[in-house]
Amino acid sequence: MTSHLPTAGAAVPDFCLPNQFGEEVRLEGLRGAGVVLVFFPFAFSQVCRGELAELQAGRSLFEDAGVRLLAVSCDSKYALRAWAEQEGFGFDLLSDFWPHGVTARAYGAFDEHRGLAQRASFVIDGQGILRACIRSGPGAPRPLEQYRTALEEL
Repeated sequence: MTSHLPTAGAAVPDFCLPNQFGEEVRLEGLRGAGVVLVFFPFAFSQVCRGELAELQAGRSLFEDAGVRLLAVSCDSKYALRAWAEQEGFGFDLLSDFWPHGVTARAYGAFDEHRGLAQRASFVIDGQGILRACIRSGPGAPRPLEQYRTALEEL
C-alpha cells in the first residue's frame, strides 16, 4: 500500500480491518453507500473522546445522509471494545493494530515518528471515490460542521 494522501475524485484504497467485536469490515463490501472514515490517534485520550462523543451525538447527520461511520485507530480491538462500551459509541471502531498502521499509511494518515494515526477523515461515496478530506493538527478536534458540509456535497 502507498502512503500518500488520496485526492478528491480518486478511488480510495480498500481495507479489511476488525471492529471492536472482531468482525471484519471491508470497504469494498460497503459499496453502494457512502462511508465516512475517521482516523484518530488513541482510545481513552481526551481529545479523541470529545471528537468521537460529538460524532456519536451527531449520528443522525450520518444516518440521514445514508453513510456508514467508521472510526479507525492503531489500538487493539480489545481496547477499542472496552472504550466503546465505556463511552456508549454506537458505530464501528476499527483496529489498525497489526500490521501496525497499514491502513492509516495507505490513506496518508500515519505519523511515522509517533506511531499513531493522525486526525484525518475521508468522506467516500458509494463507488469508493474520495469526495472530501477533513484534517486537523495534533490536539485539535475536527468540527462536526465540516462533516455536515462534506455530506451535503456527497
